[in-house]
Amino acid sequence: MSAKSAINKEIFAPHDEKMLGAVQVKRRTKKKIPFLATGGQGDYMTFICLSVTNKKPAQVSITKVKQFEGSSSFVRRSQWTIDQLRRVNGVDGNRDCPEFDLEFDNAFDQWVAGSATEKGVFFQILHHTCQRYIADRKPEFINCQSKLLGGNSIFNSAADSVTSAVQKASQALNERGERLGRAEEKTGEMMNSAQQFAETAHKLAMKHKC
Repeated sequence: MSAKSAINKEIFAPHDEKMLGAVQVKRRTKKKIPFLATGGQGDYMTFICLSVTNKKPAQVSITKVKQFEGSSSFVRRSQWTIDQLRRVNGVDGNRDCPEFDLEFDNAFDQWVAGSATEKGVFFQILHHTCQRYIADRKPEFINCQSKLLGGNSIFNSAADSVTSAVQKASQALNERGERLGRAEEKTGEMMNSAQQFAETAHKLAMKHKC
C-alpha cells in the first residue's frame, strides 16, 4: 500500500472523509523550534493533504500529516478549512518547479514538493476543488503555469478522453446503422425480385395450361 493510500485509510476514512489529493513536502526554510516542543521524535515525512467529508454539506480541509522515523503510523497535525486558504504561490509561472507557498488566515508555509510533477498534480486538484466548493472569496493562485489551472489539466484531459470515446461510439453506431440500412435495402430488392419472378412464373404456367 502506498503512503497516500495508507494516509487516506488511517487518517481520513475513520472520520467519514475521503482524501482528494496529497503531496509530500519539505520546508524550504526550517522553523526554529525548541527541542522540547518536538518531543525529540527525530526525522519525519510531511504530507499536505486535501480531503472532503462524505456527508453533505461537504466540508473541505487542508491537513498537514506527518510520519515520524521508525513509525508505520501517520499523525494528523495542523488543519485548515479550504475557506481559510488565501493564496497559493507557485513561485515560478514560467517553468516546472517543485517549490510552492500556502498562505492561510493565520499561517504561512514555504514548501518543496518531492517533484515538480507531484506539485503540478496537487495544484490541479486544489484549484479544481476551490472552484467547486468555494462560492465567494476564492483563494488567489499566483506564479502558476496555466496548465496547472486549466487548459491541459488532468480534469480536462479526462473530459477530452470521455468526449473522444463518445464520438467514436457514435461514429461506430452511425456506420452500423448505414450497414444495416444497406442490408435492408438489398433485402427489399431481393424480395421484389423474388415476387416478380413468382408472378412471371405463374403467368407462364397459366399460359401453358391453357
